[in-house]
Amino acid sequence: MEKLNEFMNGEEILLGFSSGTLIIFLATALISISIGMFASKLVFPIVMNLFSKTERIDGGTLIAPNSLGWMIGAYAYSESMNYILLNLDPVWDTSLVETITAYVYAGFVILMLIAAYRLVDYLDAFIVVEGEDMASRRSLASVAESVGRVIVVVLGAFVLAGLAGVPLAPIITGLGITGLALALAAKDSVANIFGAISILIDQPFNIGDWIIVKGVEGEVVNIGLRTTLVRTSADTMVTVPNARLVNSPVENFSKRRFRRIKPKFAFEEDSKPETLRQFCDKLLIATNEDARSMKEGDSWVKIQSYGTAIVTVGGNFYCISSGSIQRELTEDILIMARKIAAELGLKFHEPRVRSNL
Repeated sequence: MEKLNEFMNGEEILLGFSSGTLIIFLATALISISIGMFASKLVFPIVMNLFSKTERIDGGTLIAPNSLGWMIGAYAYSESMNYILLNLDPVWDTSLVETITAYVYAGFVILMLIAAYRLVDYLDAFIVVEGEDMASRRSLASVAESVGRVIVVVLGAFVLAGLAGVPLAPIITGLGITGLALALAAKDSVANIFGAISILIDQPFNIGDWIIVKGVEGEVVNIGLRTTLVRTSADTMVTVPNARLVNSPVENFSKRRFRRIKPKFAFEEDSKPETLRQFCDKLLIATNEDARSMKEGDSWVKIQSYGTAIVTVGGNFYCISSGSIQRELTEDILIMARKIAAELGLKFHEPRVRSNL
């Protein structure tokens, strides 16, 4: 320390700096810049690629690593200058150096807040991983991103206010006084925030699920802090407040364990009962033998009603929860019914034909 002090002493040559102090000042700036470049080009890419659980994050291009490098360089410079100011007695304009150091540190804080805000967009890279329950993880990432942005903005406002010299104690006291009024004025927003938390905890649906709620039907594409976005079958986007979702019955089609098929057939009124029973038995056996059919014990085909000119036969079948399989099996059941009816000599009801004419 004594040798460094001796080196930094001497006559002023420029802006109050001695030759030794100017060399140390410039060397500190150069070393800080080098540290920042090293961090942005090597350290950050390795760290992000190590901890990221998805290929969506590329450590080499993550949120402008050059700005992250400037952040690290600014921190290294401000800490070095503070150490020199506290432990050494250099020949320089102290007020000038303190002002420069304060501005550099403020730049570090601002860059850190910007980096934190942009990092929130990549929370899904750490939450959404390969494995089971991916929909639940995507929902968690969506809500976490919304909450993270709010936290960063609020903390950033307090930090920047502190850097600007604004006294924080009156602000905090004022928040306590106005908090109730703000809560009452923004009660709908607060309800939506708690709705998002309830959705995250109870998980009545996840991103990617197909739901119906209050006349809105579609796929959940995003769960935000205030609203949930639903894409309808017409490819339009509907914004649904979270409070409305929590307080309304939600029908979640994606949670189905199976799909139900309920075909109906209309035969002429003069069809023989025994022939109709044969039709019911044959169709039930043929459908239950299909590998796509399930819940055999709950499947049936029965005569449901007799009318003045029509006999109605109804069925009840189940298949695995797949839209394409449901459509395919429904088609095959109708074709099998027509074939069995033809073999048994049954005639489907034709309202335009009158036997007495």
